[in-house]
Amino acid sequence: MKLYDLEPVSDMSPIVGLLYSMISYNYLRLKRLIMDTDEYLYYRGPNNDLNSIAQHVRHLMVVELHWIFRLQGKPIPNEMIERYGPMYDEEGKLPLVFNMKLEDLITEYDEIQLKLKLICKQFKDEDLETQIPFENGNKATIKWGIWHIADHSRHHYSNIAFLKKLYKLSN
Repeated sequence: MKLYDLEPVSDMSPIVGLLYSMISYNYLRLKRLIMDTDEYLYYRGPNNDLNSIAQHVRHLMVVELHWIFRLQGKPIPNEMIERYGPMYDEEGKLPLVFNMKLEDLITEYDEIQLKLKLICKQFKDEDLETQIPFENGNKATIKWGIWHIADHSRHHYSNIAFLKKLYKLSN
């Protein structure tokens, strides 16, 4: 029998480490899910109208990059937006991604995950109630932000798992 549990990251404050462990667990799970998707990384469903795995992965990276700066109460630098692109295109959809190898996407995502971990290491449990700017003039607590990153990842994990099933059914 296997025991599933969340284990706080040892070099973080206990609650921060527990919240971050959700991000880390989801990221490792996502990497396992996409490891064999090279041949259909850009598959967009049978009608070519869904977001590809590459689009989902890039979107997750960009959103987490925004959160890295948001958690610090800072705006994301323009050079980061130029390098990784926007969260959404002009039509409010996930931007298309082309000509990237899965290995390169994962390498970039690993870099962003490391930056996020280093930011979380700086927080103490008492910092979790700190309010930070969120979208549309709203605010969020650091605690909610860390949880939200993990939740957002799980949402797109399910989208990617669905795409994999569609691809396998169509081939």
